[in-house]
Amino acid sequence: MNAIRASFALTLLGACGAAFAADFEDYARVVSVTPQIEQVNYPQQECRTEYVPVQRESRGMGGSIIGGIAGGILGNQVGGGNGRTVATAAGAIAGAIVGDRLENNGQGGAMEQQAVRNCRTVDNWQQRNNGYAVTYEYHGRMSTVVLPYDPGQRLRVRVAVSPMP
Repeated sequence: MNAIRASFALTLLGACGAAFAADFEDYARVVSVTPQIEQVNYPQQECRTEYVPVQRESRGMGGSIIGGIAGGILGNQVGGGNGRTVATAAGAIAGAIVGDRLENNGQGGAMEQQAVRNCRTVDNWQQRNNGYAVTYEYHGRMSTVVLPYDPGQRLRVRVAVSPMP
């Protein structure tokens, strides 16, 4: 009977030992913390408006027409026969040139400022923290892990204890 009780006690003690062999939490001493920084490019568009001079083609035609008619009438008053025809044509051409210069002041067109938008893509490099490389010491063993936060002076660790086979 004592042998049965001893066997039962050893089995119960073994079961309790297995239950206590589960994981537990403790704290390790942090030796160093190094931020993990990476360079990231966020390209941006940079635009500006420039004003460039352009010549506006806004020449009037009325002066040429009226000058041509007036010159043709005046040329028709000169000479006779074929000479009258030539004088009418020459008067019309000369009148059109004079009428154009009077209307447009001898200029090819007015100068204006036109807005031109120029855009380009520029690099925008920024630093981004990807976490922290944490080196810690627990019972004489050094380990390193990357965490999303800086743990400070102590790091909470999960310790697993299991029997050797």
